[in-house]
Amino acid sequence: MKKDNLFCTLYIVRHGETEWNVKNIIQGQSDSPLTEKGINQAKATAEKLKDIKFAAAFSSDLFRTRNTAELIKLDRQLSVVTEKALRERNFGSYEGKSGDDFGLTFKHLFEKLKDLSEFEQRNLKFASDIESDEEIISRFILKLREIAVAYPAKNVLVVTHGGPIRTFLMHLGYTKYGKLHPNSFSNAGYAIVQCDGIDFYLKEVKGVIKIDE
Repeated sequence: MKKDNLFCTLYIVRHGETEWNVKNIIQGQSDSPLTEKGINQAKATAEKLKDIKFAAAFSSDLFRTRNTAELIKLDRQLSVVTEKALRERNFGSYEGKSGDDFGLTFKHLFEKLKDLSEFEQRNLKFASDIESDEEIISRFILKLREIAVAYPAKNVLVVTHGGPIRTFLMHLGYTKYGKLHPNSFSNAGYAIVQCDGIDFYLKEVKGVIKIDE
């Protein structure tokens, strides 16, 4: 039986809407600024979490997450620690290109996905310079475990990206693998997860828009 007093509680938040989100341009580990709507989304999440006493705040080192984290921490006396391991999927040479064009280019692989096993889906690389789900989740979980070990029985803010969050939720069994598509988790949505440095327990999810049937 898990003992809650040993577990770090992670508030894992997606960044607010960006200019490239609006234009349907692939960001990956490239960047674009938050829109006014994105800033307001971050402020709305800050309001929801205003009574949480955070012991630390982490974000990916990309501007859109750092900006979101600064907005959410409000006047708390915290420095936002940036981590490359919390970045979005690396889309390599496809970053900065149209999401629609990407979908057409890899339409054959998207159609193939439903017939693959979970192991095959996790390890599928759309191109040699695009991270697989397995590569994302490996670096992401390792960093979350490191944070949890450092902050037992504490609340920690973690601001990251849609790709890692969706992949992580499926990894935890929130839904069947492959059922959370790229637009299925809202900007500034979040998941609350407890971790003792090894195991994860999903407590709450706010932000899932749609689960594929």
